[in-house]
Amino acid sequence: MEGIYYLTDERNQKRILQIDLDKFDREYLEDLLDGLVAYSRRNEETVSFEQVLQEMREEGKLDE
Repeated sequence: MEGIYYLTDERNQKRILQIDLDKFDREYLEDLLDGLVAYSRRNEETVSFEQVLQEMREEGKLDE
């Protein structure tokens, strides 16, 4: 893929990904990063939306 480069280790295993930021639009890169964050958090405990709203109200971060 144009604009994507891999750096390999001594065993020729892909270790580092380089992305030419000039080759991709900002929206595409944001989606890519969002996907990586979601993937990295896949095993974390989930919290319901209602629970988050309640905690924000209790902390004064959200108006009723």
